[in-house]
Parts: sequence; structure tokens; C-alpha cells
Amino acid sequence: MGPGAVLAGPRRLCLSRFLASGPGALCPFDRRLKRKQKNWAAAQPEAERCEYLREEVGSRIADRVFDIARTFPLALDLGCGRSYIAQHLNKDIIERLFQADVAENALKKPIESEIPRISVVADEEFLPFKENTFDLVVSGLSLHWVNDLPKALHEVHRVLKPDGVFVGSMFGGDTLYELRCSLQLAELEREGGFAPHVSPFTAVSDLGHLLGRAGFNTLTVDTDEIQVNYPGMFELMDDLQGMGESNCSWSRKPMLHRATMLAAAAVYREMYGNEDGTVPATFQIYYMIGWKFHESQAKPAQRGSAKMSFGDLRKMNEFIPEGGKL
Repeated sequence: MGPGAVLAGPRRLCLSRFLASGPGALCPFDRRLKRKQKNWAAAQPEAERCEYLREEVGSRIADRVFDIARTFPLALDLGCGRSYIAQHLNKDIIERLFQADVAENALKKPIESEIPRISVVADEEFLPFKENTFDLVVSGLSLHWVNDLPKALHEVHRVLKPDGVFVGSMFGGDTLYELRCSLQLAELEREGGFAPHVSPFTAVSDLGHLLGRAGFNTLTVDTDEIQVNYPGMFELMDDLQGMGESNCSWSRKPMLHRATMLAAAAVYREMYGNEDGTVPATFQIYYMIGWKFHESQAKPAQRGSAKMSFGDLRKMNEFIPEGGKL
């Protein structure tokens, strides 16, 4: 199967169509800027120096794929970066892989993998693939930057085959709360007000609802935290830039005064600093799994079809032989 067999012709205009979105309530992020940030990060001589978080999350997504006892003939890695998930998988699990990312530089320097791969520059909100194409879609730490998450999830559902599965991850609401609080306190004290310097994130309570609205069933949503220690706040911000994770909100402040930045670093160390002089940064990760409906999937029993009530469970000991216990 060649690339033309799965690409939908009119949808190849996705980048020019969606990266042109302007500021507004429905477009909180500057997607053109995010593309530039990711391209810049991927083009750095030592790009792998800042990839530790994506590689860790990529391995955890791969673990979830390994837990599904089947082989996937055709899969899609959405927001793949430099193949952070594919490097942990093999041909016994995925026979062929399409990799899609908004940043072409990331696709030019992929990490080695034994899986045959085809790279496509594409926007997560408007995938250039035909319906019912992929047996598996994975996504690691890219969906938190889309302007329309319900649409992006609907697109994932559209390109999945019936009985296909989506395994993804994204940053959660408590991500970088130490940095957020430190910058806000410093700005309030130095400048009399503050602007958002960390992008808004989706709440975990909303994810299941969004996946259900997109058409997924048999949902699994869980959360995890990864804490990384840095020498100071400026080293953390330098690594965020190297990850391509700098703020791209339309409402961001173009610059911070030097005095405010120094005050924020001092607040960060005072409020959250470790005994060894380092400062922690918390990354909350949401993991999600959803399946596209197929007749062969298990179905819940009809309401009222149970033959025993929970109230009857207390009577179970009456049926246990004397000396035994349930």
C-alpha cells in the first residue's frame, strides 16, 4: 500500500488552512508560532539533550500498546516529533507506520526504528487521510497545543478502522504549576498584574467526555506525574524552549522585565526549592485509550437483566461450607 492509497487529496491543504487561524475564544494558540518553535527545537545540533521527557512518555505509551494482544498492520503516530514512540516498538507489533507532525524539521531527523515508516507534514485538527484507514493511532504530548481538541479527537476517530484503537497522552492541568505560581507572584509584586506565561491545559474530568463525544467507547483515562529537578528556573525555561514547548498563546506577554524574571527565580527557589539547591518541575501526564465501535466488541448487559442484586451478596456466606470464608 503506497502513501496515495491512504491520503485524501483535498485534505493536503491542511497546513495552509489551519495554521492561518487568528486569535479568538476558539483559537487560543498561535499555531504558526508553535510550528516555528518545534522546527527550531528539532533543528538544534543537540536536540536530543531536551528530549528526555518525550522519550519517557513515548516508552509509557509503547507499554500500553504492548498490552494490547494483537498486531497492527497499519498505524499512525500523530504529532510524532522525532519518533519518540516508534523507537520503543517493533515490527511484531506494528507492520507499517505513518508519522505525522506539523514541524517538518522533526520528520527530517527521526530516531532509528525497525518499523517501516512514511512521514507526512500534517495538522492534528485536519488529517490528510481517508476514513477507516488505520488499525492504531498513537499520539504523545502534542494534542495540548491544538485549538480545537474535540475536532482533533473526531479526526482520529474518523481515520481509525472499526475496532481500531487510539492510545494517546497530553499534558495535564497541574503541569509546571511551580513555574506558573512563581511568575505570577513576581509579576504581581513588580508590575502590579500578571499575564499567562504557561498555556492552559485540559482538565482530566473533561477527557472522557470529549472522547465519548468523538465516538470512542471502552474508554480508559488515567493520570501520572513526572517530576524533574533543575539547577534553577532559567535552566528549566531553556529546556522547555529546547523541547519546543514555549508558550504560544495569543494572550501571552511579549516580554518580561529582567527584574521580574530574577524575582520569579528567587520565589521559585524559596517556595519549591530542594535541600540540594535544585528546583523541581512537575509534569502531569494524561493517558487515554479509546476504541472505535465494531460489532465484535463486548457489549454491556441490558439494564435490569441481572439475576442477583448487590444486596444478595451479604448472603453468600450461607453457601460457604462451615470453616470456610469468602
